[in-house]
Amino acid sequence: MTLGIDTRQLISYEKPPVNEVICSVLFDPIEALLTPHIGLLWQRFQPDYPFCNDVTPVAPNVEVFNDQVIETVLKLSNIPPLPRVWFISSDETKVVQIQRDRLIHNWRKISSNSDCPRYESLIQAFQNHLKSFNDFLQEADLGTIQIRQYELSYVNQISQGEGWETLEDLGKIFPDFKWQNSVERFLPKPQYIHWNTTFDLPEDFGRLHISITNGLANNHPTLFFALTVRGMGNYSSFDLMQNWFDIAHEWTVKAFADLTDQKIQTNIWKRRD
Repeated sequence: MTLGIDTRQLISYEKPPVNEVICSVLFDPIEALLTPHIGLLWQRFQPDYPFCNDVTPVAPNVEVFNDQVIETVLKLSNIPPLPRVWFISSDETKVVQIQRDRLIHNWRKISSNSDCPRYESLIQAFQNHLKSFNDFLQEADLGTIQIRQYELSYVNQISQGEGWETLEDLGKIFPDFKWQNSVERFLPKPQYIHWNTTFDLPEDFGRLHISITNGLANNHPTLFFALTVRGMGNYSSFDLMQNWFDIAHEWTVKAFADLTDQKIQTNIWKRRD
């Protein structure tokens, strides 16, 4: 697996359909982390993240390769579950999410004027937040982060009218998924799609998961196209974390270009090589 990828040389788009970017790290649970600690931690993230919210924790989903075994040990504890806490930026586009075994940093598109930041700034912010969290854990004598897995996700929303009108037009966006429309067909046109596929990356680096579904966004018919790389490979140290995310980013960018129509990329999303 190549190190030191220059992500600036990858394909980019003037008007990409990306609606959310998610950087995440899963680690061994910090059992000593309690609700009062979260309050103290929040002080470190202000004033950049002045809003706060509690949501349900995310369950771990660990990629397993070859004969690898994930040990599950049942532990009885009197400590109640800790919620996943959101620290939200003033413009609500950036969120830092923390729970006992995970830290997530995501950017989300709030309005049509919300431009997605460059990958380089997103991954730098993620690493800064992770370092700040790890420093807090050590200073509070709560332990240190032991990384189990990384995750990088891009969620795209392609609205009706942006190259497609009905689900029969799906092949105009995704040439590999074409609905064969003819008068001889017995089946009517589809009303809902849910396509999932997975690709293994070399050297047990991780897996690329692709999903395409349809639904409504702001009451408008929309295709939801998500690309997620999940894994760790031999990049378990903080020093190598940047390399893992760079490679994962390269795979998502190139997979997006592989799976979507080049005319749509050029005419609607304004592809820049």
